[in-house]
Amino acid sequence: MSDITSPRPLSLDGALALRDRIAAGKLSATALVEDCLARIAAREDVVQAWAWIDPDHARAQASALDAAQAAGRPLGPLHGLPVGIKDVIDTAGIPTENGCPLDRGRVPEADAFVVDRLRAAGAVVMGKTVTTELAYMHPGKTRNPHDPDHTPGGSSSGSAAAVADGMVPLAIGTQTGGSVIRPASFCGIAGFKPSFGAIPRRGMALQSHSLDTIGVFGAGPLDAALLVDALFGHDRSDPATAAAPPPALLRHAAEAPPRPPRFAFVQPPAWDRVDPDLRAALESFAAGLGADCVKAALPPSFEAAADARRIINFAEMAHHYARYWHDGADILGLETRAAIEEGRGIAARDYLAALELPAILNRALETILAGADAILCPAALGPAPAGLGSTGDSIMNGLWTLCGTPAVTLPLLRAENGLPMGVQLVGRRGDDARLLRNAQWLWQRQAGTGN
Repeated sequence: MSDITSPRPLSLDGALALRDRIAAGKLSATALVEDCLARIAAREDVVQAWAWIDPDHARAQASALDAAQAAGRPLGPLHGLPVGIKDVIDTAGIPTENGCPLDRGRVPEADAFVVDRLRAAGAVVMGKTVTTELAYMHPGKTRNPHDPDHTPGGSSSGSAAAVADGMVPLAIGTQTGGSVIRPASFCGIAGFKPSFGAIPRRGMALQSHSLDTIGVFGAGPLDAALLVDALFGHDRSDPATAAAPPPALLRHAAEAPPRPPRFAFVQPPAWDRVDPDLRAALESFAAGLGADCVKAALPPSFEAAADARRIINFAEMAHHYARYWHDGADILGLETRAAIEEGRGIAARDYLAALELPAILNRALETILAGADAILCPAALGPAPAGLGSTGDSIMNGLWTLCGTPAVTLPLLRAENGLPMGVQLVGRRGDDARLLRNAQWLWQRQAGTGN
């Protein structure tokens, strides 16, 4: 197994700590970027997390930020922090190829909404991280930094691996099934998928307008809160978003809850497929929470979630990816081609029926969440599978993406082979701040127990 070797990269200290050091003048943006570039130079041949990176471009941004700080200008909330951006999110003047040979050489003229927000917050756009082809299942080149013979997960493969390996403290990904939570679990970091519609998707390669959600990666829940605080918002071009006051996620996440949170331990559909190693570890973990964790059962209606999500995903994928189908279906990976082909054959009545299910499921969740602060469940079927031909199964994540609920995974468990396994927490739709606060409480609790 390949370890994260010394010297220990600064990024592993966490984004929040690095932000405070920069603000206090104890660390410069330039020094942090140089540390990240050194880590990338040392490890990229193994991890292969980057689709595009230009060291001089990163250095120029850091130098400008240091000059602004020296001149006494106000600092943004992400001042000097390098961020990796999944290569399905547009960056002006920087290649955005969507992991697809049909988009090779594509250079957008405008930044995506989230990139606009990053720049305004003082972040360093470090580069573009590897995505699976069109953010679906055909793997890219990235390997798991804990063991390069294992998948990092997908589709946000490069973003998760880059943060886990200490190449950057923060990264952005997207989730349509399990593409933030699963790779975060496989790579041993925190991943946060906000409520559907919380972050505008302007400038992102849209695969499924009913499911696509932008998410983030960091060392822990407060790092995730720091990043999404800068990204939440409203954009008229994305009808899934709504005008709302700033959520102040970081402030709420850092607050102590008024009482210890109560978790509902559920066994989602396909629980029988969960790796015995993870099943035993998660049951032991839940038992260790004592009275703070109770078992709960999902209603039978959740058995239909996987099929409904697949119908919605593939039908909308066939629509949004029609140009790829017509311009070069034979060039696409087998997984991408098969999904689009299946979507082209879905009947309108089945698609419309599937769209009705999320409202039913969310009403059912109210019963569970009326007696608990968050749902606790697996973040994946087990540790990262061996081999690079697959990015793993999203069955433990897709139902929450379908419901549009916020979800976070914390790297709190280890498999017998030493690979990380995530504990997934799920909250009520729109209750992102509370979920992050509960995640931080659990994170601190486990740190205190040495787990």
